[in-house]
Amino acid sequence: MLTALLATLALTLPLASAQAATVPSRGSAYLGMGVLAHDGGAGAPTTGDATQTEGVDVSAHQGNVAWSTLWGSGVRWAYTKATEGTYYTNPYFAQQYNGSYNVGMIRGAYHFATPDTTSGATQANYLVDHGGGWSRDGRTLPAALDIEWNPYGAACYGRTASQLVGWISDFVTTYKARTSRYPVIYTATSWWSQCTGNSGGFAANNPLWIARYASDPGTLPAGWSFYTMWQYTSSGPTVGDHDKFNGALDRVRALANG
Repeated sequence: MLTALLATLALTLPLASAQAATVPSRGSAYLGMGVLAHDGGAGAPTTGDATQTEGVDVSAHQGNVAWSTLWGSGVRWAYTKATEGTYYTNPYFAQQYNGSYNVGMIRGAYHFATPDTTSGATQANYLVDHGGGWSRDGRTLPAALDIEWNPYGAACYGRTASQLVGWISDFVTTYKARTSRYPVIYTATSWWSQCTGNSGGFAANNPLWIARYASDPGTLPAGWSFYTMWQYTSSGPTVGDHDKFNGALDRVRALANG
């Protein structure tokens, strides 16, 4: 019996180790990580679209960013990962957040949500307390809530659709109370449909940042008749993921001003 048990362990332990190795370390998630894994593809926006303004989003994966190079390539707005859960802050946040501002970009911060660790209110407060606030200076965008596939476990964080809708509402309400602004919601239609039951309850107040690596943004989540931002690729010609703002630069400023 002991021999059989040892043989079983020899077979199962390497498998468990391999599975564990595929789970990234906490804090390493970034905007679009789940999109790349689940939806794949690469964006190539069609020409002739309505006027749009190029942007990027960055995290610690990009390290110190050459913002002047991005400015020279036509990028005019940027989002930087500030926080994740209540256990992580981006060590490059100051260089990325302030650097984009210093070259003339309109900038914002984003939070990678982990609804399986702490409440929405707790995470919203953590974001605001670690760089994700807002001021009416004409150059600061409201923070974005990155709510997408869970890179550390179950896709929907082990929560029901109603629980996730409640969590998002908790985050949104708290951020609004702290900053006077509603946060942007970043998500993918497929995740939103699967994990929130395609809730239409946030479209009235929260600008939509849709993720889809294709030639167009595709079908939007329930309630939203248009997108404000679109992450169209994870492999842009310059550093970071690339995005389109649905409008000219004056519309980006309008969102910053509230």
